[in-house]
Amino acid sequence: MRFTLQIAGQSGSGLLSTGDILMKALKKKGFYMCADREYPSLIKGGNANYTIDISDQPIRSVSEKVDLVFCVDRSGLKFYTDKVKDGGIVVHGDERHDLMKDFLEKHQKRGVKFIYLPARQIAYSHGGNVLMTNMILLGLVWRVFGFDLDLLQKEVEERFASKPKLLEIDLKCLQSGYTAEGVELPKINLEYSKEIPETIMIEGNAALSLGAIHCGVRAYYAYPMSPASSILTYLANWSEESGMLIKQAEDEITAIQMVIGSMFMGTRSFTATSGGGFDLMTESFTLPGMIESPLVVVIAQRPGPATGLPTWSSQGDLNLAIHAGHGEFPRVVLACSDPDSCYELIQEAMNIAEEYQIPVVLLTEKVIAETKKTIPPFQQNKIEIKRGLVTDSKRLEELKPEDRYKITDSGISERWIPGSSKTYYYANGDEHREDGTVTEDAEEVKAIYDKRMRKLETIKNALPEPKIFGVEKDAAVSVIGWGSTKNAILDAIAHFESEGVKINYLHYEYMWPLKTEKAKKFFEENKNVCLIEGNYNAQLGTMIEDKTGHKFTDKFLKYNGRNFYFDEILSYLKNQIEH
Repeated sequence: MRFTLQIAGQSGSGLLSTGDILMKALKKKGFYMCADREYPSLIKGGNANYTIDISDQPIRSVSEKVDLVFCVDRSGLKFYTDKVKDGGIVVHGDERHDLMKDFLEKHQKRGVKFIYLPARQIAYSHGGNVLMTNMILLGLVWRVFGFDLDLLQKEVEERFASKPKLLEIDLKCLQSGYTAEGVELPKINLEYSKEIPETIMIEGNAALSLGAIHCGVRAYYAYPMSPASSILTYLANWSEESGMLIKQAEDEITAIQMVIGSMFMGTRSFTATSGGGFDLMTESFTLPGMIESPLVVVIAQRPGPATGLPTWSSQGDLNLAIHAGHGEFPRVVLACSDPDSCYELIQEAMNIAEEYQIPVVLLTEKVIAETKKTIPPFQQNKIEIKRGLVTDSKRLEELKPEDRYKITDSGISERWIPGSSKTYYYANGDEHREDGTVTEDAEEVKAIYDKRMRKLETIKNALPEPKIFGVEKDAAVSVIGWGSTKNAILDAIAHFESEGVKINYLHYEYMWPLKTEKAKKFFEENKNVCLIEGNYNAQLGTMIEDKTGHKFTDKFLKYNGRNFYFDEILSYLKNQIEH
């Protein structure tokens, strides 16, 4: 069972809080959910929605077409009824809907059922305001589901407990919507297990923040930039409990330089921004490449160039992460896909940065950062903390200045926290010798340059290969992708498995240095390999084709700011199977 519900209206009309209340109540009934919100870059106004996919089985993505939409205002009714499936339901409170005859007839011909309740009048009759129409319509929808009101009422009480006067009105509005008389209501049977699964409901930025706390991050510096901004909020809210230092810098340049200084002195720290903010950071980003000091930067992707679409999603910054900065130096690029990977990859990023003494970029996306999902609780202490530091007291006494950048086969030299040993060295942004002193000698420059670049091969050998989901070979359709693309594809694989159709998916998390052995085998063992990627230039796909010599059968590229929906991936894969 999969049911898609959408709450629609103008930004600033309480869609998010209404959706959260509904999700918490449904979670306690035992449902699995995935929810994403779409909104313009306006504090108030513009068209927005909060889409929730509901199932009795674990799900990872949201659908574009919906079974039910409840519209909190005319904006929602006018702009989102087109998203309703044939035979679907529209719940609304627009008093002047009878003036929209052509609009109503158009959708009634598709079998769409309109349920009207004078929500604004009811809210005013209880002493409320226009925002409380949400509670009336929410109560009505809950009755359509056939559930007792008590559970939903408790969630409303918990949400607005700090505002007792408003809470009293909210509860009256909720009750009025639930008990509405004179309204012919359809019944929707949402199937669910009587055994309530143990799940948490969390979005990507919150999961990433918890992962950072879990792996010993002690400082976070950032300048707010959507869609990374809520990381700053989460960590600030938890700073007292975690003991983490949180600073909002005056700009992105300051933020990354504070991280560089903290990491150099042995304090695990990081910063997060979006593509435009990272542009400002790139000069500073190269310094750890030269002084071989750890650095972690999170880029929460949104469409560019320039300001682009500030509140929408993209996979357009992969090349930026791989190539940003002047000169040549090793770096690692990772990419999250869901809350679990956000929680784990920030920990892996810290380990890689410190072990190999390099900058690491962790890519996420708006749809990952803000999508809420019900998932099993995170597994703690799964990833060992690896600092890559000299801590043995005897060895600290034996160190020599030239040990810091000693030329080794692996490219990795010993690193110690300044002050932990009497031995000092120069952390020099100019080209230098093994002890950090400046050199422009051709042979010395080449030797230390080669030493740094050898890290790439060392790292590449240590990083895991991309992972295959579904059958290993001989699939009807095969897909390669990265990031949030995974979620809709895995939901589609589960759907096709139930129909006896084999689909497989090769998913990249470790983006750079690029590993291709498994990709080559994937092409050789599957005849119809497609690329699904959220950018215009097929940034991952182009690299794979260049490195493997194989070509994709087809490419599904999306770059309009929207994520990949479950139903559109389903449709795309069906088309590939048939042709």
